[in-house]
Amino acid sequence: MRLGLAYNQKPDSAAESAKKLSDPPQPPGTGDAYAEWDEPATIQAVARALRIFGDVVLLEAIDDFPGRLAASRIDLLFNMAEGVSGPNREAQVPAIAEFLGIRYTGSDPLTLAVALHKARAKEVLAQRGVATAPFALVERLDDLGALARARIYPAFLKPAWEGSSKGISQDNYAATPRAAMDRAAYLLERYRQPVLAEAFLPGDEFTVAIMGNDADTRCLPTIRYRWDGLPSGALPVMGYEAKWVWDAPGSGLNVLECPAAVAEPVNRAVQGVALAAYRALGCRDWARVDVRLDAFGVPNVIEVNPLPGILPDLSANSCFPNAAHAAGIGYDELIQSVTRVAWRRFTGRALEARAEAA
Repeated sequence: MRLGLAYNQKPDSAAESAKKLSDPPQPPGTGDAYAEWDEPATIQAVARALRIFGDVVLLEAIDDFPGRLAASRIDLLFNMAEGVSGPNREAQVPAIAEFLGIRYTGSDPLTLAVALHKARAKEVLAQRGVATAPFALVERLDDLGALARARIYPAFLKPAWEGSSKGISQDNYAATPRAAMDRAAYLLERYRQPVLAEAFLPGDEFTVAIMGNDADTRCLPTIRYRWDGLPSGALPVMGYEAKWVWDAPGSGLNVLECPAAVAEPVNRAVQGVALAAYRALGCRDWARVDVRLDAFGVPNVIEVNPLPGILPDLSANSCFPNAAHAAGIGYDELIQSVTRVAWRRFTGRALEARAEAA
């Protein structure tokens, strides 16, 4: 059997960045342009886990990717490619795979595109009766006046279609409409995309890793973010600073509590709204759902990530591997389980490992 691995690898230098991309995903100087792309160690760890099934073909999702994918003769594509830029970037690899008739892991292009656009996702969730924080969308400078009328304060602002906390800074908290308008104007210019202004919910925040399809869908142990692990005085959000600055190698930052030490009714409610969001957006195989409690303790969905991060080092606070570890699932087994779930979805059959690898 042959498996493909679609990915985007972080460039090691500015020269490599220029070679990889003719159209950088962010304006120069933003500093977080490649936050979503994977380090070589992650790519190698996933490839190693997949080799239990057969040969693995590495397919970096840049340049002539469609041609290389068409020529690869693979039976299944494990997709972890984030894409380069724009609201449809995460949907590009699965769309190409569908065009070529190649099976792939994870959600389809529609789900990936809708989930990546935070406002579009929240509109679908609200329509389907899934609790999500009140929000306003600012698409251009002419829309800033809407923030003066919105009943969302205090608010928190985010670029509409970024992931891995790109553009999500401690400075994005806005207590007043004026502060929100100023920050939205900055983000519009900096990230060249719409800005979501969302009511800042005061309760605990959780993330729920989900695997499976249809009746076999299940939640892994819930993670609660421990804000006491952040520097003193920091805003309780998992923003860019928490993920990529304060959580530097060797920092010892510990922000994931898994399983979450909360009452079982709270855990059930958090997992229930996460599952509802997973189904409302049409997620497949796996996804991670961020949930936060409002002032009344009601769980609200913040974001849905159908292409979750999977750093192999548990100390790096990568949520899905940590949730799997709490469930007794090792890293290799996690990658293999997702692959098996996807294969069964396509074929209705179990995917067995090679005898010599087992």
